[in-house]
Amino acid sequence: MASLPSGSREDVELVKVETDDLTLVLKGKPYHERYEGLKQYRSMDYHDVMEFNVEGVNIQEIKVYDINEQQMVNPVNLRPIFFENGVYQLVVWSKSGQELSFYHEHPLLRQAVSSMEFGTQSVLMGNLQFQNEVGFTTFQILQDKKKLLEVTLEIYPSKLDYKNDYKKLLEEVNDEIYNLAYHFIRKTYLRASVKLEGKPSRAEFYRLISEHFRQFTQAISRIEHQPHHTLQKTYEKARGDQLKKIDSTSRAYLRKRSNLFVEVEKGININSKNLMPHEGLKSKKELTFDTLENRYVKWMMERLIHKLNDLLETVQKMNKFMVEPDPDLMEKISKMIFQLQAKMKNHFWSRIGKLDRSVMSLVLQMAPGYRDAFQIFLTVSKGLALQGKLYQMSVKDVATLYEYWTFLKLGEILGRKYTLVSQDIIQVNRDGLFVNLEANRMAKRVFKHPLTNEEIVLTYQKYEGKLPTIPQKPDTMLSIEKKGKDYTFNYIFDAKYRINYAQEGSYYKNRYNTPGPMEDDINTMHRYRDSIVAENNGPYERIAFGAYVLFPWFDEHSYQNHHFYQSINKVNIGGLPFLPNATALVEQFVEWLVNKSPEEIQKEGILPRGTLEEWKSSLDEMVLVGLVSNGEEYLRFIKEGYYSIPVSKLKKGWQEAKYIALYVKSGIEQQQNGIKYYGKIEEVKTDIFDGVNCICFHISNWVTLKNMIKPVGYGITSYMLTTLHSLKESTELTELFMKSTEEMIVWRMLRRVSDKIVLKLENENLDHANRVTYFKIKDILVSIDIQEQSLKFVSKHNELEVPKNKIIQNPSGVFKLLNTLF
Repeated sequence: MASLPSGSREDVELVKVETDDLTLVLKGKPYHERYEGLKQYRSMDYHDVMEFNVEGVNIQEIKVYDINEQQMVNPVNLRPIFFENGVYQLVVWSKSGQELSFYHEHPLLRQAVSSMEFGTQSVLMGNLQFQNEVGFTTFQILQDKKKLLEVTLEIYPSKLDYKNDYKKLLEEVNDEIYNLAYHFIRKTYLRASVKLEGKPSRAEFYRLISEHFRQFTQAISRIEHQPHHTLQKTYEKARGDQLKKIDSTSRAYLRKRSNLFVEVEKGININSKNLMPHEGLKSKKELTFDTLENRYVKWMMERLIHKLNDLLETVQKMNKFMVEPDPDLMEKISKMIFQLQAKMKNHFWSRIGKLDRSVMSLVLQMAPGYRDAFQIFLTVSKGLALQGKLYQMSVKDVATLYEYWTFLKLGEILGRKYTLVSQDIIQVNRDGLFVNLEANRMAKRVFKHPLTNEEIVLTYQKYEGKLPTIPQKPDTMLSIEKKGKDYTFNYIFDAKYRINYAQEGSYYKNRYNTPGPMEDDINTMHRYRDSIVAENNGPYERIAFGAYVLFPWFDEHSYQNHHFYQSINKVNIGGLPFLPNATALVEQFVEWLVNKSPEEIQKEGILPRGTLEEWKSSLDEMVLVGLVSNGEEYLRFIKEGYYSIPVSKLKKGWQEAKYIALYVKSGIEQQQNGIKYYGKIEEVKTDIFDGVNCICFHISNWVTLKNMIKPVGYGITSYMLTTLHSLKESTELTELFMKSTEEMIVWRMLRRVSDKIVLKLENENLDHANRVTYFKIKDILVSIDIQEQSLKFVSKHNELEVPKNKIIQNPSGVFKLLNTLF
């Protein structure tokens, strides 16, 4: 007997099976470092119990490695020893010298094990590797196509709790979009049972038809031997003397053809004549198999041929999953098609007509053969529910499944509070519904904020191609519209099925203390945010405001102390744990992003050094908004590029103005009431107009505002000062008034909800008013109480009060509170 090749020091014999015909040995590591890392953070009240099964001919002994005993034992209630991304060496040799073969339905595993010669003996040898695939895997050892041994292993995930996280993840994906978890053929599978309703995917149909095809063809053969039949009445022409008892059809035939009657000696007396027909219709009954039930069975075969042909075409186009189509799989499908087509060409079925109506018959439900064929057809026309016991069902690998789940779960989280407007995840083509959520294919969901009507778009695999460096395609991008801005605020959520467990003594443990995302995944988030940019009249600007890793971890409470969680508040890059049983942090974070005002977001932006000082400087640049009382003045100011105001009307602080804006008084012909133009001051001079000392501001050129600022019930008696930033962002004159930061934040917060805001000032003229008395939106009064240092919301049914400092410290929290009043 050939000796086993030596493995690494950590490799041990995991499985050994002895039969009369062969010996099978499976070697590898009996544990996974990451799985053990996962377990040390879980409560250890239970142990996962691995399922292991061997079936075969003349089995003598089965031994499996016990991780607790650290030796080979009988396979009863054993802890997991097979894991994703593990490599397991399989060696099988024949005791009789016969050549053996290895079979697994996945072609890559089938090709991984081959026969090798050791002296005079042929040995099966190869490495089984499962990447990110978990669940059951079954392989067979054959001799001349006869099955000698069948082994089923259970492959465990190393980053998820198999019994809780993984199965819950599968369940949620299938609840959200049916069939999304299924793959045509993988190295592993899960068990499934038939659903009561639903249309199967191609992968499900293949599993079902493979299981039931033999029974279906046997049922068809039984029908051919004992077919349902009926007596069919037919009519043929006959001589008059051959006509005996006639029915209504024969009588109607004669009634319409009086020329067929002739006079005879003895006949029917009609109008004093003896008449008899010389020909007519004679009925007869004969046996026929062209019944509705047989037509229905023929239609079932035609439908199955159509579905199998579609399946075959799909397999032939599966180059993105395999190097080339699996010949074994294609042969199985082609053989099923051939058998059904041969049945259809059978003399019996060729005489059966096409189905042209629905069939409700006890024959289909009760008659031998018909009942079986009908039940099998209904079964293969349904979908599969995972975790049953009857069928094996391939699913996506865990990394892909986790990526799908994160996108779907984010959509579900948004759907709870915001209105779904459109989605292209589920689309319709000529074959019916299909799921548009695969690699290299973009899909999105569009939501509306029910209060602000702002658009929220969640996009899967958004391709950003027109970049100065290289294209980028993050897993999920959340784009949030903010009222008053002509661009969206974009956030990247990238699912990474990776985690560092911070094992004792490791660099990660020493630096970060608790488990968290991989450092290179955080680096990828920096790359995404820095590389996704847009050109803005020359210079490029970042359009991604934040990027976050979503990784499979359950302990949200302790993770809040992690460096990469706290970095989100500092630089808007970090990681968030995300599992079916751990979604609270992500839910809170997404709601926070949606509620934040654009000003709040801009403050958190990371800017190049020096930009912040320049930006603050531009915010503080003062604008003198001057009154224009008549049309002649207005035309002169615009044409000659200046603005003048009497010195007596100027108060302390006017010298700070760097810009002039023109407020046109109401009543001036051909001119709109409000502010339309502003310009930068180039020179300030004194002058005398009509005997009055005036200050004259010379302007480089007048600039038209993006939005004309309208008075809406207020005005200016002489002039007022505001900032350039406020001038550019405002649409109503009262917005220029805001004397405090708190008033400005409250105003913009309310503007996100509605354009119809009533603003009450102390004075109708802005240059004489000192503060806002109250804001009113719908039936809610909002006021800032100076004495109490608080912000008050008063509605018909409720009254809320928050500290004044919260307006600046946590405006998104105040906005969330406001939402509860509507």
